[in-house]
Amino acid sequence: MERTVYKNLIINHKLTDMTVEDGKIVSLSPTKESGIDCKGLDARAGLFEIHAHGCMGIDTMDGDLVPMANAMGQRGITSWLPTTMTMPHEQILAVTRELPETDGARIRGFHLEGPFINVNKKGAQNPLYVQKPDLSLLDACPHAKIITVAPEVEGARVFIADAKKRGVKVAIGHTECDYTTAVRAMRAGADSLTHTFNAMPPFHHRDPGPIGAALTEDAYVQVISDGIHLHPAVVLALYKMFGPERMILISDTVSAAGLSDGEYSLGGLAVYCKNGKATLADGTLAGSATFLDDCVRRAISFGIPAEDAFRMASETPARYLGIKTGRLSVGYDADFILTDADLSVRAVFAGGKTVKPLI
Repeated sequence: MERTVYKNLIINHKLTDMTVEDGKIVSLSPTKESGIDCKGLDARAGLFEIHAHGCMGIDTMDGDLVPMANAMGQRGITSWLPTTMTMPHEQILAVTRELPETDGARIRGFHLEGPFINVNKKGAQNPLYVQKPDLSLLDACPHAKIITVAPEVEGARVFIADAKKRGVKVAIGHTECDYTTAVRAMRAGADSLTHTFNAMPPFHHRDPGPIGAALTEDAYVQVISDGIHLHPAVVLALYKMFGPERMILISDTVSAAGLSDGEYSLGGLAVYCKNGKATLADGTLAGSATFLDDCVRRAISFGIPAEDAFRMASETPARYLGIKTGRLSVGYDADFILTDADLSVRAVFAGGKTVKPLI
């Protein structure tokens, strides 16, 4: 049995110790045992990224997941769903075949963003590979946790119901669906929106669309809070509409994240990053260059309380997926970060193992 004690950390505004055995939290009480001194820093649950396509010059579709996971780990991301693009099935399956071990963010499964989307709302997806829903993709991809689907395309509602039976979460995205279609999809099994407001109809007072459906059907919303994809007031409005229980912060990072301006790739398409904004050649937004920890801090700067912002990037996505992480509670995975007064990530631990040591 591997046992570690973390001393002098603040959890819920109280100075205490944390005892970890075999990667799980077993105590959150002061102890006389010696251990790692956390120097009175705030301990928070590690971040859980459920929508990110890459970073550090690497794209998820390249299949080289470990360097990306390790880089994310240094930013406080302890769990990650590598997110694929609208590509041929064989390329998606080549990427999602295994869950590699990492020294950073633990890969908990995959988010398949497409290929079953509406070509009219393709965004930065390749229209050549948009397809009708086909369950053979899920059958061949046992590690899929989420799949983004446009519910108005032919065969979508049956696919959504069958995906739910297989234990795969369905997110509505890259869609032209109206409120009624979204409601029907959610009653069939869809339970979240992919990058809310982006690549979908807006929330209109006479036609509330998928966002209105998410509100009335108690679905989750995934929100890119980089300040580029959504105006800060819209991020704040979504928070007030859905609360920290149903709003999930995501980054949607692409290979440009962590690097300087320049030309990069996203699912085989050229992406240009300038002043932190990633676009296709025609100006279409193409994911983000802002890591999840910075998205959390930006959400806080928009007016969201810090505790809720961190919760929406840890506990809420973990609970959505039914994975016992994202909380500093006995019985949960020892995935946590230490932050200072500026909310900078000073140390990172995943499964009780040191990812970024406290210096």
